[in-house]
Amino acid sequence: MLMVVKRGARGVYRKAVFVVVYRIYEKKVLYLTLKRKLHWKGWEFPKGAIEANEPLSKTARREAFEESGLKVLSIKKFNFSGKYKYHKTFIDRPGFFGQTYSLFAANVKNGRVKLEKREHSAFKWRYFDEAYKKLKWPNQKKSLRIVNDYLIKKLERGNIK
Repeated sequence: MLMVVKRGARGVYRKAVFVVVYRIYEKKVLYLTLKRKLHWKGWEFPKGAIEANEPLSKTARREAFEESGLKVLSIKKFNFSGKYKYHKTFIDRPGFFGQTYSLFAANVKNGRVKLEKREHSAFKWRYFDEAYKKLKWPNQKKSLRIVNDYLIKKLERGNIK
């Protein structure tokens, strides 16, 4: 797999997407959280590298499906992105010292979650407050808040069910 990279002042950033996966249940938003076991331990939402010549929205759709096994009904790109440095060197990411990301949300069809077992050991659907508390990294917490604020406004207007 060829990945897209972005050269920074001190090295190479791996280009990726964050995908906040959600579904609507009884007029409330549930978020899919995944228990990470590869590279670090803790709760997160799906994310992954952009492949060469792959549009960002296709990456988001692919990552949401690969890491959950759920059918993606719709994808929304947010005007939020960032970057971070890895806390250590990863053997499977030679030459990369960090990652950039663009934020997406994926509305998925309810169904059986099928984890990508190499990266995650468990999953749990959570309402915003619980999901927010469980996320480990500040950039993921901010991403979840952005998506939640957007979805709550849509729910209040009756634009999603």
